[in-house]
Amino acid sequence: MKTSKILCASLSVLTALALLTAAIAAPILCRPFYYAHIGPMKLEERTGLTGDEIKTAFNEMLDYCLGAEEFSTGVLKWSESGKSHFTDVRALFLLDLRVLAVSLLLLAALALIAWRTRIRPARLLGRGFGFWAGAGLGAVFLLVGALAALDFDRAFVVFHALFFPGKDNWLFDPSADQIINILPQDFFRNCAILILALLVTSCAALILWDFRRGRRRAAPISTDF
Repeated sequence: MKTSKILCASLSVLTALALLTAAIAAPILCRPFYYAHIGPMKLEERTGLTGDEIKTAFNEMLDYCLGAEEFSTGVLKWSESGKSHFTDVRALFLLDLRVLAVSLLLLAALALIAWRTRIRPARLLGRGFGFWAGAGLGAVFLLVGALAALDFDRAFVVFHALFFPGKDNWLFDPSADQIINILPQDFFRNCAILILALLVTSCAALILWDFRRGRRRAAPISTDF
């Protein structure tokens, strides 16, 4: 069976992209993750809102960020400046979901082509595409996670400077954009922790899977005569 270095490199990049975008999508799409913060963060006591009002405000805001045409935040007031920030967030969220979908489709297409042509991804430096996807992505985000853990407040500011360059509409006035009162910074920290945990776990699983495949390939084959 033929092997291909290009196929290995392509699978590595696409697998890393799929893992990254899926991990980012997890706290976006899993709304119960936010709901679980309402009690521990005492959002009802701090805001005077009921749990249902908090969930409605969050859901309407998130619906807009995921493609709904109308922007609203339940009973909470909002400004045009605040809405413009969520319009920017919407572009990033939808980009992440599109990249996830495309990377999964391309992975499926490459797997089908490889099966039909009987071409196997080459092992680069003795390791397969799973190892390179997991090791590369894992190393980068362990470093990012370590730096963020040293000073999350600073990391939070740097993140917004990178992804919303030249804008300050993410600095909300709590009286004008009341949605920020139910989105404390600790929630975003926990989102980052969840994303990092999913990435590290997935990368470790890929690396272990590659090592197990490597041992099976290296195992001697006994033949009975």
